[in-house]
Amino acid sequence: MQLELKQLIIPPGNVLQLKDISWQMFEQILDELGESRAARVSYSKGCLEIMAPLLEHEFDKGFIGDFVKILLEELDIDFIDSGSTTFKKENMAQGVEPDASFYIQNEAAIRGKKKIDLTVDPPPDLAIEIDITSRTTFTNYEGLGVPELWRYNGQRLQINVLQDGKYIESENSRIFSQFYDLRDVIHQSVEQSKVVGRNATMKAFRNWVKERL
Repeated sequence: MQLELKQLIIPPGNVLQLKDISWQMFEQILDELGESRAARVSYSKGCLEIMAPLLEHEFDKGFIGDFVKILLEELDIDFIDSGSTTFKKENMAQGVEPDASFYIQNEAAIRGKKKIDLTVDPPPDLAIEIDITSRTTFTNYEGLGVPELWRYNGQRLQINVLQDGKYIESENSRIFSQFYDLRDVIHQSVEQSKVVGRNATMKAFRNWVKERL
């Protein structure tokens, strides 16, 4: 009798790790898990992680994603919200589903496409990971060539930019370089939302952006 992944129960906040997973097995697991699921997967050179997020994780993901949208809207920059799309590249043996992702500089390159193929399409310009239950590793995103990766652990926002194939931590975002205190303001805004609610937080953040332009 063979155990199937759909029979496994992963409690929120926990991570299931599987080793010695071939690329073909990874593809089969993605098919078996399906697209209508809350769990996120990460694959790197034979190691597969399946993570079930906590509610806090989903809250933070939603707020930070909305802050990015406000920044882009106020800057009048076209973008595509690619969400938690599965990005994978067989020749690098890497695959990942970010908590949030955006095409910004490369928006025009994928405009109108229904599927992303990283053998011909560029990776997202920005990926966001919420590290409440586990710490995101750089390997997947470096292998896929994602220019900028944000990691938020509930206490601080870490901005990482790709340089010579490796991430370096940066005080500022290259995408939003004019907002030098963006890291602190995003964290403060997430905390503020717990007191004043979503709408008031979004209005305050949008006003902050407008004042800087």
